Amino acid sequence: MIPKDKVENIVSRFNELETILAKPDLKKDEFVSNSKEYSNLNEIISYAKDYLKVLDDLKSTKNILEDKSTDKEFYEMADKELKDLKQQEEECVKRLKVFLLPKDEADEKNAIIEIRAGTGGMEAALFAADLFNMYQRVAVLNGWKVEIINLSNSEGGGYKEIIASIVGRNVFSKLKFESGVHRVQRVPDTETQGRIHTSAATVAVLPEAEEVDVKINDADLRIDVFRSSGPGGQSVNTTDSAVRVTHIPSGIVVSQQDEKSQHKNKAKALKILRSKLYDLQRSQQESERAKARKSQIGTGDRSERIRTYNFPQGRVTDHRINMTLYKLTDFLAGDAFKELSDAIQIQFQEEQLENLKI
Repeated sequence: MIPKDKVENIVSRFNELETILAKPDLKKDEFVSNSKEYSNLNEIISYAKDYLKVLDDLKSTKNILEDKSTDKEFYEMADKELKDLKQQEEECVKRLKVFLLPKDEADEKNAIIEIRAGTGGMEAALFAADLFNMYQRVAVLNGWKVEIINLSNSEGGGYKEIIASIVGRNVFSKLKFESGVHRVQRVPDTETQGRIHTSAATVAVLPEAEEVDVKINDADLRIDVFRSSGPGGQSVNTTDSAVRVTHIPSGIVVSQQDEKSQHKNKAKALKILRSKLYDLQRSQQESERAKARKSQIGTGDRSERIRTYNFPQGRVTDHRINMTLYKLTDFLAGDAFKELSDAIQIQFQEEQLENLKI
């Protein structure tokens, strides 16, 4: 049950915003802020209006059932309608509660994704490449843009490390639960006896921070430049264009050498650093909240094993929600990614709903 006046306020605010946005002399900044709120409310307004109508209909139907003068046939009709209305009420309440959940301010942000080969040598590097290709496909399906920031190739193929920026609508909200250890079980091409090997790669998804999110003082930075000597580079720089940025207070170090320009490498390094600092701030805040409650979904800890990809059985299993899909090929192609991702989001919301105080 959600208080009626709370939902009436949602409808009232929606109507108010419609009036504001219809003004011809509305300033640009006012339009942007109000249209964003209007867009958010627009996603839920139909459920808010339906909920208010259902409450009124429930009241009327209960009055009919409580009226001793109601004839039998009309009573039976009202009794059936009451059951239908209660189902409608439950659906509206569920949708509205999800809307009323505390918003993660980073959900609408772009993301920086870091994938690193873990245990397993060459097979781990190949798996890291498989994961990156999967996220690229997911990006295409969602209309997002992917830009590689840093890449370290493995001699036998695949990636030792790859860092990329993913830009688009609600990227972080759809990828934030990918952080953790991804494990693969398969027979490597080099395995002559058909034995299954287990390898792993770590994934870190950071909300891409803007300057307004994190202020970095120049005095807190130590910037070193050196000559690029990245693996697999056909055009290794002969000038000191590579950059290493150290954030002294946190100890975070970011190196960048993909670009031939020192200026571009520094800009990319600061972009990654800013997101790491923003993620650190969020982690500290989440840690405080977690003292009161341990999330079932997981903490986003990079060392937490979250998923297994088993090639012989053609399955992918997410250990946080104990869900298995026998669609491994489709999943790695990005086509079945949404099915598992949505299930994780739903369970996360259900956990939040249990703790929601209205």
